[in-house]
Amino acid sequence: MHYTQNDAPLYEAMKNFRQNRVVPFDVPGHKGGRGNEELTEFLGVNCLKADVNSMKPLDNLCHPVSVIKDAQELAAEAFGAAASFFIVNGTTGSVQAMIMSSTKEGDKIIMPRNVHRSAINALVVNGAKPVYVNPGVNNRLGIPLGMSVKDVEKAIEENPDAKAVLINNPTYYGVCSDLKAIVDLAHRHGMKALVDEAHGTHLYFGKDMPLNAMAAGADMAAVSMHKSGGSLTQSSILLLGPSVNEPYVRQVINLTQTTSASYLLMSSLDIARKNLALNGEEIFAKATKYAQYARDEINRIGGFYAFGPELIDGDAFFDFDRTKLSVNTFETGLAGVEVYDLLRDKYNIQIEFGDIGNILAYISAGDRALEIERLISALAEIKRRYSKDKSGMFDHEYIKPDVTMTPKKAFFSSKEKLELEKCEGKICGEFVMCYPPGIPILAPGERITKDIIGYILYAKEKGCFLTGTQDMEVNSLQIVTEE
Repeated sequence: MHYTQNDAPLYEAMKNFRQNRVVPFDVPGHKGGRGNEELTEFLGVNCLKADVNSMKPLDNLCHPVSVIKDAQELAAEAFGAAASFFIVNGTTGSVQAMIMSSTKEGDKIIMPRNVHRSAINALVVNGAKPVYVNPGVNNRLGIPLGMSVKDVEKAIEENPDAKAVLINNPTYYGVCSDLKAIVDLAHRHGMKALVDEAHGTHLYFGKDMPLNAMAAGADMAAVSMHKSGGSLTQSSILLLGPSVNEPYVRQVINLTQTTSASYLLMSSLDIARKNLALNGEEIFAKATKYAQYARDEINRIGGFYAFGPELIDGDAFFDFDRTKLSVNTFETGLAGVEVYDLLRDKYNIQIEFGDIGNILAYISAGDRALEIERLISALAEIKRRYSKDKSGMFDHEYIKPDVTMTPKKAFFSSKEKLELEKCEGKICGEFVMCYPPGIPILAPGERITKDIIGYILYAKEKGCFLTGTQDMEVNSLQIVTEE
């Protein structure tokens, strides 16, 4: 059967299955919700009836041969890829599949240090060695940017045996690298080009957007459909270029992905892909318009700086994702996380994240003008009521790492607990990060410096949600005892 982007094969198979009123003597044990009334009341009977097990009419994600295969082929077509995989353990799963199918133990991979923890987690598992490229830094904002082409070229020249280059595009803040130049550079040196596109689903469907990974010729891209794409949380798509060994990538995915894939997540990917293919341009034109309006209004308030394309420099800030509403809070004397907390606790507004000096409000087609106005008004009031002297504030997000050991060796080495303030000069054996955005302050194998300890203490003081450590209070760190 020939499908078009108007179709949703998995979703349609799910509807047909429900109409057949099949008697369930398989898992899940709630049997369409009958076995758990409270859960059914909370989530709804339609949701519970769609929570089914793999079976012949509904295909199997581990080895798709019918409707899941068809749905993945439609997704590949919609994104301009040679193939695609539905991933049900988040874009974490997509990123790790990219890395683990491109590198093995001892192989080098070039990547920016401001990667999501999922990328370094992959190295902990498979033993590849990171070659970090320090991202550019905007001193006014204190945030890490993209990678400079010159810095990537230097890393490639110094590590000609590297197997792959990983690029964040766009960053959480909406900053884009010169993706085409970096992809071409990697390919000229026989390396795979992998793109963490967790925050870039819309780049494939919106008009006048920054270049997307498949258009740039990348080998693989991890696309977080549940962020700007409108699918359910935890659903993602891994895109493949024409030169990638698709069957091998499927085997790598199946090393860690569940054999009981959620049909709620998979059908949401199918439905979201159809919606984006048919309506994506309109959806993201609306999101871009809202974000630009909010930027203009927030910049009139004073104190806050909603940055945008005016910072494009053709290098580490090569382009900007105009749907992102990133706001620097430094001039108000408030840390980003303090504004984040005020918005939620005082104004019932939940934004995506607040870090040391910035906040991010995620704008999508689901937003309305009323909510945009509420956000702008709340920020104006926060500035008026809560702003203070900015002296003593931390003015940068990124501290260059001192990598002394591979993440895998450090993570699995002998370790001991040491009070945070006594850790200077030691090698960290675990992760420390503010979540979100989930970019490690420290990763296993990195030397702990006075600046890093100061940053962690400041982040704790300001109310950042620190994760990754065995000590839930982050008063101590696991220190490597063998070198």
